[in-house]
Amino acid sequence: MKILGFAVLFFIAVAAALLVAGQVGLLTGRTPKNLGVQDGRLKPPSQTPNSVSSQANLYPDHPQKDYALIAPFQFSGDGEKAMARIAEILKRTDRTVVVTQEPGYLYAQCTTKLLKFTDDIEFWLDKSAGVIHVRSASRLGQKDFNVNRERVESIRAQFTTN
Repeated sequence: MKILGFAVLFFIAVAAALLVAGQVGLLTGRTPKNLGVQDGRLKPPSQTPNSVSSQANLYPDHPQKDYALIAPFQFSGDGEKAMARIAEILKRTDRTVVVTQEPGYLYAQCTTKLLKFTDDIEFWLDKSAGVIHVRSASRLGQKDFNVNRERVESIRAQFTTN
């Protein structure tokens, strides 16, 4: 019985420590320095299964290219208006801050509610292909439990119903 009690107390202490660490900002991670569009490409997917990218197929030897692949956003009409719609969706999304909004490019940071983990999400208007590419990635950890994929699909659903 003593071991069980100790295990429960240990679990509670670890959970409390994680919660405090998140609340004081120790779990946000650092902003990646190489975000943006380089030679018509967003940053590659993460090396671990905690990101999605509509350009994952541009990195054929990447270990997460199959896991990370997600469809780009389809639009009709003016691409900049489509980007503005995505920006408005992001601005209405809880715990999401648009950091950069330029012609053809958007960058936002999304923070989880409890532990304050930060994910980075980018959108790039590829006028020649007529699509908007997207990359969403967790800064920390090995897995994201499909959070990035679900976020992108939620934004896509809102984008297509507007």
